[in-house]
Amino acid sequence: MGKKRQRTTTQEGASEGNPLGYESALNDKNIKDDEEKRLEALLFGTSFPSAATGVFTNQEAVANDLDVDVGGGLENLMDSDLFYVDNAGPSRLPDDLLLNSNHTIDYNKDDKDEDPLQQMTQDDSRQRGDSRAAAVLNSNRKKNAAWVDPDDVNIEVSLASDNRLRKLRDAPVEDIVKGRDYEARLRRQFEKMNPAPEWASAARDILRGKKRRRASQSSQSASASGDEDHITSFINSSGKLLSSQISLPQGQISIERLRDANQSAKAEGEIRSVKFHPSPSISILLTASADRRLRLFNIDGHTNPHLQSVHIPTLPITNAQFHPSGSSVLLTGHRPFYYIYDLKSGACTRSPRGLWGTHAANPDNSDLSMDTCAFSQTGDTLAVAGRRGYVHLVDWRHGGGQVVGNVKMNSGVKDIWWTAENRLMTLGEDAEVYLWDMVSRRCLRRWKDDGGFGSVTMTGSKNNSYLAIGSKTGLVNVYGSDSTIFGTPAGAPKPLKTIGNLTTAITSMCFNQDAQILALSSKNKKDQLKMVHLPSLTVFANWPTSATPLGHITSMDFSPGTEYAAIGNTRGRVLLYNLRHFVSN
Repeated sequence: MGKKRQRTTTQEGASEGNPLGYESALNDKNIKDDEEKRLEALLFGTSFPSAATGVFTNQEAVANDLDVDVGGGLENLMDSDLFYVDNAGPSRLPDDLLLNSNHTIDYNKDDKDEDPLQQMTQDDSRQRGDSRAAAVLNSNRKKNAAWVDPDDVNIEVSLASDNRLRKLRDAPVEDIVKGRDYEARLRRQFEKMNPAPEWASAARDILRGKKRRRASQSSQSASASGDEDHITSFINSSGKLLSSQISLPQGQISIERLRDANQSAKAEGEIRSVKFHPSPSISILLTASADRRLRLFNIDGHTNPHLQSVHIPTLPITNAQFHPSGSSVLLTGHRPFYYIYDLKSGACTRSPRGLWGTHAANPDNSDLSMDTCAFSQTGDTLAVAGRRGYVHLVDWRHGGGQVVGNVKMNSGVKDIWWTAENRLMTLGEDAEVYLWDMVSRRCLRRWKDDGGFGSVTMTGSKNNSYLAIGSKTGLVNVYGSDSTIFGTPAGAPKPLKTIGNLTTAITSMCFNQDAQILALSSKNKKDQLKMVHLPSLTVFANWPTSATPLGHITSMDFSPGTEYAAIGNTRGRVLLYNLRHFVSN
């Protein structure tokens, strides 16, 4: 609106004494300014006299303020030409309504009694109802992306120029990729690094099966109910999701370096012992180091948070191991006593006095140490290697406390291992292997290691399928199950194969849970580690390589599910590797 025009100085026919609201004053056009007259003309479609020409037409008013046709007076326009309905953008309506979605409401129908305003309200309500119905119908469809960048199609990314992106290439010569392809490769790499857990995949399959059963015909109701009972028992059970053993192929092993297991609490000195918790559902790793400390870590493959540290000043820890029940940790060293750390209470207690008897009654034990000891697989007995070929048996059914007996070899004890039948196997300095019965405490079988290369260490698989004996020359003899049982033909068993890939004394050996991998290492030389594929008795050729920074290895262990392999070295680090073949997909 323009500026208001000045009121006329003369108001003809007006009485100055009339009060405000006087009827003649309201009807007298001379007391109204031009602005009021123009508004009345726009509202009622009439003309009014202007101050300049005497007549100010409605065409001029419309031309000045409204964008309409000025060819005729507003009094000749129909109501349908004065009003229109503004449809605010397209809506998801059925096709028959979309064709007429932009129509103008016509009030000049045959039915003159219908209120135009009521008709507009009803039509708008119908449109909103149809939009809600269409939204409900589209809710069952697959959701689209909330936002898509159209520039992704035009983006070009170089994979060879950045070292972090080279792993995304499908071929060594590949370089430039489009934006969408780059996004797909990033997603693939993320799923490779963080695969979906097996329990989530199993639950997703179960949900899909339920949906298929709901959509099946009534004739399959009986079989569907049987499937429901099977799924219910599957969900309520706490057993393994995979009933069959994962078969590991030979030749190549898929392994990946992760963040160090003890990065959150590094050791001051070499790592003496590394062990995983025996339960597959508890991801705890213990480390014992030369600084006389026991450390516990929660292994998740990412941050591996530090849980607890225990300092024992009076015991130089050389061996730390979980009890087979997983409730406590046994700490031993070059001392005639031990410590037990209870995982539930967090208490660390020393062995009771008089464990080995008095010095006068048992002088052979005056220089006793507990460096070499091992629990039976049931956890009832602890075998401790003593001096002059003695192996002492400690009753552990009530938490330890007393030596209940011993067995004696013809030479010094080098290593101890328990079979699945709760029988004890010992290795002597003369390379002889003894098999002992714990009930009668007599030797059931004795045989000499093949070659007699100076045997120093011995271990076996949990299912008694294999027995490995390492020597100080680097040779490892791998025997079959006939070496661990009683009643086989007389004479020494023949090794299945002799592994000669290492050239220095074997200091550490361990089998994985299902006896498919045997790890061998030597502390005397740097980066001395080999992994053997037991079904084929061949060494994996692709790892470790000459560039793998392992250091001088002191201890190693596999997790119960073989997802992880922990390797301790003399620098106080516990290297953690992920075996991709055993990761649940």
